[in-house]
Amino acid sequence: MLQKNQIYEATVCDYTAEGQGIAKIEGCAVFIPNAVVGERVRVRIEKAQKTWAAGKLVEILEKSPHRVNRECPVAKLCGGCDFWHMDYEEEAWLKSDRVRQALNRIAGESLDRVPILAAPTYNGYRNKAQYPVAQEKGRAFAGFFRAGTHQVVENKGCLILPPVFDRIKNIVIDYVNHYRISVYDESLHKGLMRHIYIRRGEVSGEILVCLCVNGRKLPHPEDLIARLQAVPGFATLVLSVNTKPGNTVLGEECIPLFGPGYITDTLCDLTFRLSPHSFYQINHHQAQRLYRAAISQAEITKDDLVLDLYCGVGTITLAMASAAGKVIGVEVVEQAVQDARENALRNGITNAEFFCGDAGQAALELQRKGIIPDVVIVDPPRKGLNEDAIDALSQMAPRRIVYVSCDPATLARDVSLLKQKGYCLQSAQAADLFPRCAHVESVVCLSRENVEWDFRNARRDEAQAVLSLYQRARNNEFCTWNDSYPGMGEIEADIETNNLYVLTHERKIVGAISIVPENELDAFDCWTCKEGKEIARVVIDEEYQGNGLSYEMLEKIIPILCEKGCVSIHLSVVKTNLPAYKTYIKAGFTTVAEAQMYGNSYYLMEKVLDANFHADELNDETSID
Repeated sequence: MLQKNQIYEATVCDYTAEGQGIAKIEGCAVFIPNAVVGERVRVRIEKAQKTWAAGKLVEILEKSPHRVNRECPVAKLCGGCDFWHMDYEEEAWLKSDRVRQALNRIAGESLDRVPILAAPTYNGYRNKAQYPVAQEKGRAFAGFFRAGTHQVVENKGCLILPPVFDRIKNIVIDYVNHYRISVYDESLHKGLMRHIYIRRGEVSGEILVCLCVNGRKLPHPEDLIARLQAVPGFATLVLSVNTKPGNTVLGEECIPLFGPGYITDTLCDLTFRLSPHSFYQINHHQAQRLYRAAISQAEITKDDLVLDLYCGVGTITLAMASAAGKVIGVEVVEQAVQDARENALRNGITNAEFFCGDAGQAALELQRKGIIPDVVIVDPPRKGLNEDAIDALSQMAPRRIVYVSCDPATLARDVSLLKQKGYCLQSAQAADLFPRCAHVESVVCLSRENVEWDFRNARRDEAQAVLSLYQRARNNEFCTWNDSYPGMGEIEADIETNNLYVLTHERKIVGAISIVPENELDAFDCWTCKEGKEIARVVIDEEYQGNGLSYEMLEKIIPILCEKGCVSIHLSVVKTNLPAYKTYIKAGFTTVAEAQMYGNSYYLMEKVLDANFHADELNDETSID
């Protein structure tokens, strides 16, 4: 174990997700801020654990050719940026490699490289800033938090922000000091002024200024408005009411003090309305490149229904509208949904709908209503997709999922989960929307994996029983009507382990149910086997494939299977039979795989049975004509 305060020599061999250098010393991983890969350094151990240690760079013995002098004078103190000590070439490489390593390590991929959309500039690219306000010796000032603390570091000229932002910040601070406005103290939950929030439209040039306060009023707002009107582009002043303890920036209520309370901007040739709560990428140029990459990977056609989860103000949703038949956006922030709807009207887009709600729950509700998207776009927050969203994607089984991510680790975790649901990774692309900062965006495309599966590759006796059932059932051989279950016929099986039922409709035999111990199905690797449990497979006669199983039939089948102790029901449906497929999806079936059988392409579907299932859950109101 390494000794605290001891100085060691080492070579930096890798980077952490936050961009710190990593060196291996005596088998221990040592994390070294401000180090560059390839450098030989002397490092002091400041914290030592059994397998890792935190170090401080003491001396650079061999300097990397990628090391540069910091352009920002407060880079070492300010927690806003991470990479002023290296050139941009190295920064872009480490970001693309971070995405590659995450997908390989967590999602089980074996990628040699992940290309990156590198930024053309790292100066003045941000279109939004949030300055915490602090006070020292009676003087208010604004800046950014020191890394890992809530200590505000004053920054008189942030290089990654437009210069006009510093001018506005200074105007607000001068106003606060002039009228001796109290500054919020997080520990005491006292004081008025908390944050200065600024947003600027890259194309429109319009500027929104939002003051986040621990109250509902500002003293002498007319004076502040007069000062801000001297700034070219100033369009609106908003008061964000945030009286809750903690360090959340925006409150739930926003009160316009001047102007409409929002600005507009153009992205991907569309005009968007932006309020303080609206999600909008902070790097306009790189956002356009990212979204166009996502749309290209989606391979949308005019026949496609596209679902955009976490849609924000509808930027990607509306950008896809011209290529798709219909687009649906889901967003949890009500104000953003309102903005998205108005953005659709503003751009004359008529094939877009927007819903407010949690992404996972909303997707499940759409799935229950029989809305089956061909392509799904997800752009979740840093924590990634929740369990409901993963389940909904699995049940809706879109042709493609395009995942836009701001965290490679949660992206890779979700890719791994989606691979377990039958998807495979088709492409991966990194994009640098945050030059000089550790964050990196990426976009990946997943498509459903074709699982080659054939009855003839299954157990011989199982295959013979199912395949021979057609001819015997259609000839009414060995068939006796079961009066206890109207619409159901019973047939003796050749094999003891199989309990076969003939499915009828108006006394016409249209298919068969095979109830089989699940441990007999080890050959079907697309199904998860549970020792000793029973499943039910439904095989639909080819003559009846045009309609599939109706809700009337499902009402009869499912209670019987529950009564017999079955835990799930499996069926196959021809891919081209969309009405039947939607019926099964609405009934709660999940697509588990794709298969080639008898020269046709099928979906293999599964429904987990609930012992408390009631037939009235399926009714005429939910059926598809």
